[in-house]
Amino acid sequence: MTRPVLTFAPEILLRAQDVRVAFFDVDGVLTDGGLYYGAEGEMLKRFSSLDGHGLKLLRRAGIEPAVVTGRDSPALRKRLDALGVRHVRYGTEDKGPAAQAILEELGLTWSQAAAIGDDWPDLPVLTRCAFAAAPPTAHAEVRARVHHVTGAAAGHGAAREFCDLLLVATGHYASLLAETLP
Repeated sequence: MTRPVLTFAPEILLRAQDVRVAFFDVDGVLTDGGLYYGAEGEMLKRFSSLDGHGLKLLRRAGIEPAVVTGRDSPALRKRLDALGVRHVRYGTEDKGPAAQAILEELGLTWSQAAAIGDDWPDLPVLTRCAFAAAPPTAHAEVRARVHHVTGAAAGHGAAREFCDLLLVATGHYASLLAETLP
């Protein structure tokens, strides 16, 4: 079987077809939102390998993954570096201007942007993008304002579902899948 099994509503795919940059929040999107602290006070984070592979696939398709997060930690920096994410803003509570700066660096506009977030600080980015998504555990105000709520939970495939949707919408999913099949 070489045909993809994923399907998304046509109206959702139309909204995302011109996306060239995808913004990700971290806590509550790339992680389950829990804050884990070790005995020495260090912050620990759990990331999904499925989500990570999704970010790598975006780059292969010419969609730039970008992260705008209110936190900063060595664990987060290591993970994003391992994934090759080049556009990151750490420790920013005012996410709208941070995302705008990344758009300007890339020479893109909000109409070419997608985002996934889970709480109020993400709303300035989510409400400006051509396509916005949230995990099912996102705050109600966020879920009410996005175009797609993932079936997968935060830190357990929500970001991958978002990536897959963007890959389908931009016409890259089937060819990337075919490259991995025998």
